[in-house]
Amino acid sequence: MRESTCRPIRRTWSPSTGATHRGNPWRSSRRCFMRRWFDPIKYILQSIPEEGGDATYFDKQSTLRLAQLDKIAERLSHHVMGHHEEMVKGMQLVMELEQDLKVANVICMNGRRHITSSKNEVSRDLVVNVKSKKKQALLDVLPILTELRHALDMQMELETFVDKENYFQAFQLVPEYLQILENYSGLSAVQEMGRWIEAWLARTIQKLDTHLLGVCQIFNEESYLIAVDAYALMGDVSGMAEKMQSFCLQEILSRTHCVLKEMLEEEVGNNTQKNRFTYSDLCVQVPEPKLRPCLLRTLETLFSLMCSYYAIMSFSPGDKNIESKGPDLADKNDTSQNSDEILVDSGRGHSSAAVIQDGSAAEKSERASSSEISNPDASTSGTDSPFYQLRTDATKLVAQTFQRGRRNLWQLATSRLSVLLSSSAVCSTSIYQFLKNYEDLTIFILAGEAFCGFEASEFRQKLKTVCLNYIVSFHRQNIYALKMVLEKESWTIMSAEASQIISLAGLTGDGAALCSPTSRSSKLPINSFHGNSTTANSGKQRLGFASWLKIENPFSIKLENGSAESPKSNMLFNSSVNNNHGNGNNPSLDEENEDLLADFIDEDSQLPSRIPKTKIVKANSSHWKDGDISSQTGSSLSLLRMMDKYARLMQKLDIVNIELFKGISQLFGIFYHYIYETFGHQDRSQSSKALPDHQSSRLKAALSKISQDSDQWTKPQNVSYSPSSPLSMNSTFGQIDVMPTAPPSSMFTSYGLKERCAAAETVSLVARVLNRSKAHLHSVLSKNNTSSVEEFYRVLVDSVPDLTEHIHRTSARMLLHIDGYPDKIANAKWEVKELGIEHNGYVDLLLGEFKHYKTRLDHGGISKELQHLLMEYGIESIAEVLVEGLSRVKRCTDEGRALMSLDLQVLINGLQHIVSANVRPKLQTVDTFIKAYYLPETEYVHWARSHPEYSKSQVVGLVNLVATMKGWKRKTRLETVEKIEAAP
Repeated sequence: MRESTCRPIRRTWSPSTGATHRGNPWRSSRRCFMRRWFDPIKYILQSIPEEGGDATYFDKQSTLRLAQLDKIAERLSHHVMGHHEEMVKGMQLVMELEQDLKVANVICMNGRRHITSSKNEVSRDLVVNVKSKKKQALLDVLPILTELRHALDMQMELETFVDKENYFQAFQLVPEYLQILENYSGLSAVQEMGRWIEAWLARTIQKLDTHLLGVCQIFNEESYLIAVDAYALMGDVSGMAEKMQSFCLQEILSRTHCVLKEMLEEEVGNNTQKNRFTYSDLCVQVPEPKLRPCLLRTLETLFSLMCSYYAIMSFSPGDKNIESKGPDLADKNDTSQNSDEILVDSGRGHSSAAVIQDGSAAEKSERASSSEISNPDASTSGTDSPFYQLRTDATKLVAQTFQRGRRNLWQLATSRLSVLLSSSAVCSTSIYQFLKNYEDLTIFILAGEAFCGFEASEFRQKLKTVCLNYIVSFHRQNIYALKMVLEKESWTIMSAEASQIISLAGLTGDGAALCSPTSRSSKLPINSFHGNSTTANSGKQRLGFASWLKIENPFSIKLENGSAESPKSNMLFNSSVNNNHGNGNNPSLDEENEDLLADFIDEDSQLPSRIPKTKIVKANSSHWKDGDISSQTGSSLSLLRMMDKYARLMQKLDIVNIELFKGISQLFGIFYHYIYETFGHQDRSQSSKALPDHQSSRLKAALSKISQDSDQWTKPQNVSYSPSSPLSMNSTFGQIDVMPTAPPSSMFTSYGLKERCAAAETVSLVARVLNRSKAHLHSVLSKNNTSSVEEFYRVLVDSVPDLTEHIHRTSARMLLHIDGYPDKIANAKWEVKELGIEHNGYVDLLLGEFKHYKTRLDHGGISKELQHLLMEYGIESIAEVLVEGLSRVKRCTDEGRALMSLDLQVLINGLQHIVSANVRPKLQTVDTFIKAYYLPETEYVHWARSHPEYSKSQVVGLVNLVATMKGWKRKTRLETVEKIEAAP
């Protein structure tokens, strides 16, 4: 079958002659067989007939080949099984052949070795031109050895340059050294030198990084230029800039941590334990006495790092002559052109960074003399030098990178400060120390805003939160102190000397400050940047912080402890930060400190714990007027002193001044409410049915406002309180539950007339002082908070006259002892048939009570003006009792109404003999009420609306009486009463 499918080959190739010839069919069939078995695909493709290219042909061929394959497989199987024994023997023969080949290989190798040995023996015998060849070989090796020796000398120079911090010439030499290594890279010694240069580069870069760290700690122009030139030659200025930024951020973390560890060495124990504390852990452990030193050291460190950072960012090489001995010999004296932007102050940093600063003159000269490699740009000098341009481009790139990253530095610095300010010791410091801390933090914010070129809103908000927490704690302590004063108040008028020791310069706007200006604030740059400019204005930004670089570190502890704070120093900080809300009439430093240190209230006295001393009172608006001194009590002095301190704090803590104003209003609200609860109620236990309470709408609105803002004040609870107890961040003034407890009802009569009048006058005094302070408080607060001021004055201060009137009326009613007379009047006999000439007995009793009342007023120790006022209120109280008693009458005839008029006339005549003033107008309301008995039934609704001085119950009682006596229809009476009660 194979032979039938094989195409005949007409020409064959002769191995002997290399030519093709015809004939020999066996040879052509063998070639056909070989092609079919060793290249079947090619054979099949060549065997495809020209007319058989369709699918049918290929299907037939496929079927044929599959059949052939099956047949061949079957034959092969039978053949193998039939010759199995011969196959095994053949495999054994093959294995023997492999073993023989291995033996032959060994024999060949031994022969080759013998041949090589013979060859070497022959070569040693050949001495033709041997000496001349060795000489030539040595001459060829000599240049290589010279280059290697030069490379070793370069290694020594590289080490010397690095030891002397001459990195520029060291990196200039490195390319030449590397070229030698590249030329002879095949030598083992050169490979060893390559490993040395790698280790040297690692050590040099590490040392250069230490050098960079010193530049970041304390900026030094020469050190900075050394690093810039080195990295410029390496071509990695951007990497240098990123590395320096990272060093600055790491310095903030490490140095602030070290500050706390050093300051708190006694608190945190041994070094092993101290190293385990994180920065947050150390901040929690800061005690109150060490808070300010820790804060000052932290601010000093951060300000020093900011100065170094800004000096690097602002640095420009300027016009410097580059001499032939390298860039480190450039003119060091040409720095005056950039003096506004470059900080060269070695006294700001810590001693650990002092080794980075300039060395001695001998060291500088030695470093210069060691520069033996000439600058490639030595032929040129000045700004035209390519090297100068390279240095300028490098410093510009670093400055741009620093300018982009200064916000990250500022945010990291403020985040560390925020953690420190979260310490509980911040709220436990004295107000004097807190104000000094606030002043330092505000200075730091101003410096930071000038540094980063934008407003530090986040840290300002953090500082505001800290101030709020402190003010909440401070306010709570003051409320507790006011509570003790009020509970121990005897309501006696203080002496004039006691009143004169209190100055209200802060409350009345005379510009007194709680904290005198320090030498730090007086040296601040006048053009302090407030964060309002944009980052595009780079010139203003440079000038903004450049002025801070010229001053001494404002947070230095040496400056804090070694400088006297003079009140005559320039109030620069107050003028630039707080806009100096006062008028400039500052009290003496002695007086300010005395006000500051008297922060507590002595529980055994009613005055602040200050030793009274005689002093000359200056004639200004902040001290008392003659009319105010006579009405002063211990509680009002304490209240005014507290409010004055709050007002002074408003000038210093301007970011929370609205909260401080709320504290003033709440202190006054406590005082207001306590006086009302103590003197505004009357003992009504003598009467089963109380008289109507005629309170003005303003007084009711004021009490409602106090109750709304201070619900827990007006509802005392049995809560133990310590003034040093912590407050939560969300605490507000309205949630403080230390309202002084008003005396029980049995004590209402324990206060005499003099004490009651003193209480009414002292609250009026406080209101007068507040009215004088209104314009000043408006000027201190921003325009957005004027509504709070207006509401406070409209609701509380303006209602004080109503409160004093209510207190006097209550006092008059209590002294008259006439609360039981409405029932006596109502129970009198009013159903008389005939009008006699005798009046009822209650009239004589009322006249007797009024005589006793006048006697009490005469001997009460009060002024004539108050006596006349209380006499009028006493008459009005009698009128109220008469109206109330007549409104309770159940049955009355016309003659009985005439008897009422007769009683009233007798009472008027009797009172006229006691009182010199005309009393008839005061009792006109009684006469009008009596005459209303005769009105038609259709007029009572209109009459009730036109006489609001009568209560609805009194008018309803009158209508019921008239309806009963005149026989009204039940429907008419109910409709009239309903309309009266439905009226507003």
